Amino acid sequence: MHGTDKSAAGSAEREVDPKLLEILVCPITKAPLTYDRERSELVSKQARLAYPIRDGVPIMLPDEARSLDENGDPVAEGAAAMTAGSGKRAD
Repeated sequence: MHGTDKSAAGSAEREVDPKLLEILVCPITKAPLTYDRERSELVSKQARLAYPIRDGVPIMLPDEARSLDENGDPVAEGAAAMTAGSGKRAD
């Protein structure tokens, strides 16, 4: 089996096993996720969250997810950033 192509060194680290994508669901809504290859994230449209993929491993923690606006665009760096009170506000 030739499931992992190492010819594209940078993108090979970001790729996720397609079989894994088939079984992963949003931990909040249990709805299917879509893979955003460009941002290296798994997106839950129902929860309006994008879960990061780091070194090929999906980080399925709501505190690590980015919030998405109604159009699916990122609006925050995760729930932890919103609750941590960094002191900076977007004006």
